[in-house]
Amino acid sequence: MFSDLRPLPLDPLWALQNAHRDDPRPHKLNLGIGIYRDAHGHTPVLNAVQHAEQALADAAPSKVYRPLSGNADFNAAMTRLLLGDHTPTLDRAVTVQTVGGTGALRTLADLIASANPEATVWTSNPGYANHHPLMRAAGLLTAEYPWHDDGTGQTDLRPMLGVLDAAQPGDILLVQGCCHNPTGIDLSQESWHALARYCQERGLIPLIDMAYQGLGQGLNEDARGLRIMTRHIGTVLIAASCSKNMGLYCERTGTATVLVPHPNEKAAVLSVLEGIARRTYSMPPEHGAAIAAALLNTPHPWHQELDTMRERIRTVREALGHALRDAGAPHDLLSIEHHQGMFSLLPLTPEQMDTLRDHHAIYGTREGRINIAGIPDHAITPLAHALIAVYEREAVGR
Repeated sequence: MFSDLRPLPLDPLWALQNAHRDDPRPHKLNLGIGIYRDAHGHTPVLNAVQHAEQALADAAPSKVYRPLSGNADFNAAMTRLLLGDHTPTLDRAVTVQTVGGTGALRTLADLIASANPEATVWTSNPGYANHHPLMRAAGLLTAEYPWHDDGTGQTDLRPMLGVLDAAQPGDILLVQGCCHNPTGIDLSQESWHALARYCQERGLIPLIDMAYQGLGQGLNEDARGLRIMTRHIGTVLIAASCSKNMGLYCERTGTATVLVPHPNEKAAVLSVLEGIARRTYSMPPEHGAAIAAALLNTPHPWHQELDTMRERIRTVREALGHALRDAGAPHDLLSIEHHQGMFSLLPLTPEQMDTLRDHHAIYGTREGRINIAGIPDHAITPLAHALIAVYEREAVGR
């Protein structure tokens, strides 16, 4: 059966993980994978999560099968987190629990393929590396629109819309709702309004990827763009994850939400989503969803810890900017200061990123992405000097 099967290349991000793991240098720094680390370089389990897990262990609920759509309490709380409390859009929303944010994207891709297999999914360039494979695995076509800094840390909408003029009615516009991966460049509120009007006029359906809600400016602030879309457009798809803002990485906890123009369409959408779940994994895992439901329904302790995480990311970004400036960094590197969220995209070539790894034991993706949230305090100044050295070495070579 497998005699002619050839191994696939290892995913670049996991290849980077393996290379870092095997690197014997004691000062090595892993800025590849997107996880939050504290000032000492550790990824802690939130206290709120530990308390929720203890309560679950004490209650010892049955491990009996759950519904295909997952934990109903979690789904309802996540829908409110995304759309807001007491908003009319809640009446148009269908939400199912998924296996992480990746599972949400794939579930929605299968839904799109069921409803409109001819649709093209438009995603940003640069963008999240897994968007294209997930959409294509569902049999969908993909295309790209540009995502560039306008000089203020936000994306310039004009070239984006110029390319999207080639999109057809019914096509899907995949947009990251906040803390863009990999660039850290987001849309302004005015641009979100303009993009909503554009989608209305052109008949495009937004798919909003909410992987980092709460790690940019705040839970409600980071949902502004999404909520603008849902107020103006009848059909909106939303993929959400609890991996980053709750630290539930390996619990694989997420949701897929579909807003329909009319509430009477909800039953059909739910049946198709549940059918996708049944033939994919049957039912999503309960443990992470039960933890997340506890955090969402008693939010104050979680909010306090999330505020601390967000403030640390902001402080690290600011400190790295100061260190770069103090060391005489060129203007291109100082753009890091204008970004938000976990990531920034460095103005370095793949070869320069290789040099950063080989000569300085600093691991980022070859595209130039580094995880700002993963920089321990003691590494900020050495990282700044290494970035300048690699940048200037290339400049001398030119």
